Amino acid sequence: MIRAFDAFSLPMLRMLDAEDAHRLAIRGLRMLPYARPRPDDPKLAVRAFGLNFPNPVGIAAGFDKNAEVPDALLRLGFGFAEIGSVTPKPQSGNPRPRIFRLERDEAVINRLGFNNDGAEVVLRRLAARAQNGGIVGVNVGANKDSSDRTQDYVRLIETFAPVASYFTVNVSSPNTPGLRNLQQAAELDDLLARVIDARERVRKNAGDSPVLLKIAPDLSLADLDDVVHVARSRRVDGMIVANTTIGRPSTLREQARSKEQGGLSGRPLFRLSTRMVAETFVRVEGAFPLIGAGGIDSGGAALTKIRAGASLIQLYSSLVYKGIGLVDSIKADLTSTLLRTSRDSLSEIVGADAATITAEDWPG
Repeated sequence: MIRAFDAFSLPMLRMLDAEDAHRLAIRGLRMLPYARPRPDDPKLAVRAFGLNFPNPVGIAAGFDKNAEVPDALLRLGFGFAEIGSVTPKPQSGNPRPRIFRLERDEAVINRLGFNNDGAEVVLRRLAARAQNGGIVGVNVGANKDSSDRTQDYVRLIETFAPVASYFTVNVSSPNTPGLRNLQQAAELDDLLARVIDARERVRKNAGDSPVLLKIAPDLSLADLDDVVHVARSRRVDGMIVANTTIGRPSTLREQARSKEQGGLSGRPLFRLSTRMVAETFVRVEGAFPLIGAGGIDSGGAALTKIRAGASLIQLYSSLVYKGIGLVDSIKADLTSTLLRTSRDSLSEIVGADAATITAEDWPG
């Protein structure tokens, strides 16, 4: 059924403006009839951040910014869904057009700018589905016009702790001016200290809320040293590697469109983001798990990301080109790999190639 849906919907959606197509996809998911998802192979189960994931394939933040369809996504086979980025106040983001497909590169450039309905509306939606189960993380960000961005994150932790399976502290979007400065050591240390303190304050009433840090793929290795040091010292529960890149690989075929400002995602990000997963994995030294994101468009790409050091993975841009059937395809490939190699779980291969990858030439 999913293959038939993809065959019908993908060509139609790609005829539309990218943002209009996205809105139509969300609307379609809201109308999706209820159906219990097929159980995942137990070998695909992952335990990370104190949570039990039925499979390692998640939908990345940015797709369901306003928590409109997390349950539909889980029913389609995702092991977890991450909504957001959410900011305390609603904001419209940057002017349109602000999403651009690079068709021949199977890539996307976006400069959305944290457009979302705001914390109050999103909280209401998450509270309404709180009894449904499933792992739904909340990606939090700061308002563009905020006078105290760190306080924005603190407020969001306090607000969403009762309904968030986990939090992602997003300091790596390239589309909010100055946001990536929060990755600098002193600012990041202050931010994480206050975020973790907020999490601890609400723990008694809200329960455990793992806190993850999402970083850019454009960090220098010296900056990555600092980020990992701060993350470990502040005892975050995990990291997501990586967000979109402001770089433009020389291999891009859609040269004219690649000049659009914004973050690049999709297939051209794969090598850089995978290298950053491996570099982060060797620095973390097992202190916490990683989620790998960036350019995953096949079972082989997912496996490469896991062997680089990711315990879990996230998709988004590849769905534009491959459709929702990609989720089941990746899970089937991972299951067959485990069977073929007589392994009982993916945890046995997490980071197996990290040292080798960090010794390779830097991705161009």
